[in-house]
This record gives sequence, C-alpha cells and structure tokens, in this order.
Amino acid sequence: MREIREMNIYEEIIDMPHHRSATRIPMPVSERAAQFSAFAALTGHGEAVSEAGRVTRDRIELDDSSRELLDEKLGVLIQYIADRPVISITYFVPDAYKDGGEYKEITGAVRRVDIYEKVIIMENEAAIAMKDIISIDGDIFNKFKV
Repeated sequence: MREIREMNIYEEIIDMPHHRSATRIPMPVSERAAQFSAFAALTGHGEAVSEAGRVTRDRIELDDSSRELLDEKLGVLIQYIADRPVISITYFVPDAYKDGGEYKEITGAVRRVDIYEKVIIMENEAAIAMKDIISIDGDIFNKFKV
C-alpha cells in the first residue's frame, strides 16, 4: 500500500514541463558527460601493477659450438648477400624498464651485413645487432650443410 501512495505523490508533477533557465546557456552534452566520468584516485596505479606483472626472460649465453655455427652461417650470408637470401633470425631485445628482455623472431630478405657495426640490416630496414642473435635459419644454409 505504501508503494502506491508514493507513486501518487509525484502524480501531480509528472506531467509538468521541465524547467529551462532564461538567463543561462545550457551546458553542452559533452561537458555534462565529463562530470560523470570515472575518477582515478591513484593515477598510474593500474600501469604500475601491469608493469610489475610483466614477465621478462634472461639472455641466453651461447656455448662455443653454437657461436661457431652462427659464425659459419654469417659467413655464408655474407658470401651470398647479393642474392638477397630470406632468413629467420631469433634475437634478444633488452627490456627498457626491467632486467632481462624478450626474444623475437624476424623473417625476411637480408639487405646488408655490416661487419664493422656488427648488425644485419633487413629489407624492411630492421637492424639486428649480431651480439643479440641466438639463431639464424633459412634455405640458403641447407645447401651448404651449415
């Protein structure tokens, strides 16, 4: 019974026109919506939690035989660079904020091997430092049993 009585209280004002001020310009909807946007009391807290939860990997140190194999493959690559061989390189990318990093793989044609700067330049302009490479694969190495 009480619910019915409360509804009846508003019955006399429900059909009245909405008040609009004659002296003030109405606030734009975009500004009005900003009043109700979420408030972040701890600015940056979400990013800090995400960063703390992000996992990095340690750099793999290659043994001597793996290093020799990589050197042989680089030699073949340098010898046949004019053919623009397509290879896949797995390399380490150090993390800018934490110890460690991640391993990435890139596949594409090699444009240049710079032995002075110790980088491999791919056709897409990616430059990979030789010290960060852990493996190189491609059909060109199958021909030479490397």
